[in-house]
Amino acid sequence: MPFDLAFIWAGIIAFAVLTYVVLDGFDLGIGILFPFGKSDHDRDLMMNSVAPVWDGNETWLVMGGGGLFAVFPLAYAVLMPALYIPITLMLLGLIFRGVSFEYRWRTKRWKGVWDMAFFGGSVLAAFCQGVALGALVQGIDIADRAYAGGWFDWLTAFSILTGLALVIGYALLGATWLVLKTEGDLQLQMRGYSWWLGAMTLALIGLVSILTPFQDAVYFQRWFNLPGSLISMVVPLLMLALTWTFFAGLNDQKDLQPFLSALGFFVLSFIGIGISFYPMIIPPSLTIWQAAAPDESLAFALVGTVILIPIILAYTAYAYWVFRGKMDPNEGYH
Repeated sequence: MPFDLAFIWAGIIAFAVLTYVVLDGFDLGIGILFPFGKSDHDRDLMMNSVAPVWDGNETWLVMGGGGLFAVFPLAYAVLMPALYIPITLMLLGLIFRGVSFEYRWRTKRWKGVWDMAFFGGSVLAAFCQGVALGALVQGIDIADRAYAGGWFDWLTAFSILTGLALVIGYALLGATWLVLKTEGDLQLQMRGYSWWLGAMTLALIGLVSILTPFQDAVYFQRWFNLPGSLISMVVPLLMLALTWTFFAGLNDQKDLQPFLSALGFFVLSFIGIGISFYPMIIPPSLTIWQAAAPDESLAFALVGTVILIPIILAYTAYAYWVFRGKMDPNEGYH
């Protein structure tokens, strides 16, 4: 083939996963922060801020998971039994929070229950995503092209740390989103939360980054051996620059700058993971070429994907454009 289709598809799957994280991250963050709304009106505003876009954001999760199944079937067959419990719990969390969007507006008696479902589902989904990531970074045991580990190999101190880090990070995205979309007391409250959540997120990113090279010798070599480490050092330097723009934006009462900077934390962290992983799709031993479907299948699937992704990007951009600007407190999902 004139193109390395497995490499192209790895890039597409990575793009879908990253897009899901940056779009649905603030969406889940709203749910994590939901109990901290000081009144029913504030909580209504918090939910209304993402109501027009939350379900579209999850399109990218479907694309990432479906794409993995279609074009990297061996990776899918290994990952599902290895991460069956956290993935199932994540999906249950997403279901509960999705249902709560509809039901909490239609009941008074049970509104508190659905509020807790929104909060609990968001925390559970975010935590399980982080745990799954941590388990993947640690490496998954493979023998004879199948998962060779146990039911709870994913549950370690490191994976719990990455789960906690993602919950805090998503809460940061949610807080900065509300700074962007709201005014008055709620914006002031979330601006204050953004300070603490930003500091905690950066501390956890730093801790996970320090521990990651020790999960596998290949990671250590990537980050600390010359001359490759000179390229890798660009990531922490950019992270320092984003840290400055984040706190400067909060100091200067900017609305958009902290949100974009917080998104940048996630993008750079994702790039750092990519540097550690490549060319593995499942560390420490399964490469993207070993896991890929036949080239004929990759080419066939690529035709539809090249058409589909621009359409999804277009309607996503249109939705955000239509609902741009500050929220009207008197209008909403209900």
